[in-house]
Amino acid sequence: MSERLEIPEELDGARVDRAIAILCGVSRRIAKSTIEVGGAVRGGSRLAPADRVAAGDAIDVDIVVVEVPVVAEGDVEFAIAFEDDDVVVVDKPAGVVVHPGAGRSGGTLANGLLARIPEIAELGPEHRWGIVHRIDRDTSGLLIVAKTPAAFDHLQAALKKRAVNRRYLTLVSGRFTNTNGTIDAPVGRDHAHPTRMTVTEGGRPARTHYRRLADWENHDESLMAVTLETGRTHQIRVHMRAIDHPIIGDPVYGPGGRMPGDPGRTWLHAEALTFEHPAGSGPLTVHAELPADLAGSLSELGPPTRGAVE
Repeated sequence: MSERLEIPEELDGARVDRAIAILCGVSRRIAKSTIEVGGAVRGGSRLAPADRVAAGDAIDVDIVVVEVPVVAEGDVEFAIAFEDDDVVVVDKPAGVVVHPGAGRSGGTLANGLLARIPEIAELGPEHRWGIVHRIDRDTSGLLIVAKTPAAFDHLQAALKKRAVNRRYLTLVSGRFTNTNGTIDAPVGRDHAHPTRMTVTEGGRPARTHYRRLADWENHDESLMAVTLETGRTHQIRVHMRAIDHPIIGDPVYGPGGRMPGDPGRTWLHAEALTFEHPAGSGPLTVHAELPADLAGSLSELGPPTRGAVE
């Protein structure tokens, strides 16, 4: 998923590959390979690695995190929630990285997909081996994989038009007085911590809708259903932090310290996807049950005082 970078004063005149490496927290090699496949655009024009940037430049970047050839590996854990001739919906467990990248040459979802669905090798890095969008390593749940270039292009266009409905379940710190709401706040790189995102005036537009499902009188936590209108990096984690309801277990944006129900990882699960099928057969909705660690953490909290655990 692309994001817009604004070049700060300290990188005025730098090569674009160096600027992207610093601002996106990736290696120079990843930055260069991203640019070479057309993943960096300024003013509607693709950039070359040696091009120079100026302070205030807005660059749209779509990182391709590949440093080594992706090889098939049959022991990568994941489930298939739906599959036909055009598309696969994967149920990814927490702890599995989507693509190989800096410091990680294997054991990723891409490696496992190549072993189980060999035909996606033909899509290559230009089509990300069919992987249409990403979810974080410690987030579990659904993501879409195309099996043909036409399906990939269709689904990418649907994402850009915000025509893919993505529903997440998350356990957050604090209780809500309102049952639902919308967070409309731009998200961009935190220049002080390049691997982190933050709500910032210079960020890209981002909208997150939330609905309270349950809370507990004896625990200061709430179970929420969250849907994305946009798909910025770390969007849900950053937005929930911005309204003082950080996600339980999140090591970067979380509340800090262990709370009841903490599963030992970010409590975030991509529970449902709805999208128009690439073959034109109409909308498709796929669901993924809560994994055992998250279901167990809800059991630890006990029956909710308000609402219900879905």
